[in-house]
Amino acid sequence: MREKLKIGISIGDVNGIGLEVIIKSLMDSRILEFFTPIVYGNTKVASFHRKAIGINDFSFNVVNEPDQANPKRANMINCWQEDVKITLGEENEIGGKYAFLSLEKAVEDLNAGKIDALVTAPINKHNIQQEGFNFPGHTEYLQSKCGTDDVLMFMVSDELRVGVVTGHIPVNEIAAKISVDSILHKLRMMHNSLKTDFWIQKPKIAVLGLNPHAGDNGLIGTEDRDIIRPAIEKANEEGIFCFGPYPADGFFAGDTYTQFDAVLAMYHDQGLIPFKHIASRTGVNFTAGLPIVRTSPDHGTGYDIAGKNLASHDSFLEAIFTACHIVQRRREQAELTANPLAFRKLSKDRD
Repeated sequence: MREKLKIGISIGDVNGIGLEVIIKSLMDSRILEFFTPIVYGNTKVASFHRKAIGINDFSFNVVNEPDQANPKRANMINCWQEDVKITLGEENEIGGKYAFLSLEKAVEDLNAGKIDALVTAPINKHNIQQEGFNFPGHTEYLQSKCGTDDVLMFMVSDELRVGVVTGHIPVNEIAAKISVDSILHKLRMMHNSLKTDFWIQKPKIAVLGLNPHAGDNGLIGTEDRDIIRPAIEKANEEGIFCFGPYPADGFFAGDTYTQFDAVLAMYHDQGLIPFKHIASRTGVNFTAGLPIVRTSPDHGTGYDIAGKNLASHDSFLEAIFTACHIVQRRREQAELTANPLAFRKLSKDRD
């Protein structure tokens, strides 16, 4: 029997709902049959959150290194020793400082191979900015730490998978970032991820247009006709089975998305608004294109409900199991392709 996967978990903003959804996800001991959780945080902070939401029958097993983790317990590595003033629901420097300490240590162990995957609780993209973290979000930080040229923000659920060409950038910069090469690159990453991480052998991908009505043949902007359509044609020449560009409104309103394995949107809100509506609190943010596996829930810090025992842990639990499944699929794929049979051309003259 293989050793259970070690799943690292960063706690996110200590003033948000991160630790609440983590604790709720790990309370049911039956999930320990599938993986060993290792949370990067601080036991005092975790106890504060546990008491705030009225949970008394749960505790973490404290370890110093992942290899010390108890496979029958939820484990925690203390990333700092000092006391921290928790102000639930408040955006401040403390929330960002300790979110980064948790993330930094977890990524260090992930890159060192000490854990098998990382699930990140939500951060605040503003207060986490500091020395060592000058990025729009988790995705760009992980890309930098892994030394990867590009990644794909890939939102996944049972009903829908959505990737985006442009991520965390202002709306007035989107059109300038759309090019044949950028679309083609994201399509390649999506295609490869669908095959390797989700085991869809011949994925069918829909590509959304940039402008209303996908440009109406140039009447409402020329990007759809001059950039997106040629990118789709080139992708098909490479064996990537994709179609479009589709007007986003009708595509989702008419349930056309159900005919595809994934959808490539041109920008953040174009893809994530319908995704979060359709996935209904069970969506997962997966960073495709990295050598490591990282997932997160599809919600934010939830300052407005922090400490009120109102946060749903459905998305976080889905993020954990999605990470487990992707790691297992990648390993199985590597095993299946490790020793291919030698190819020999047979002669037509053989008896």
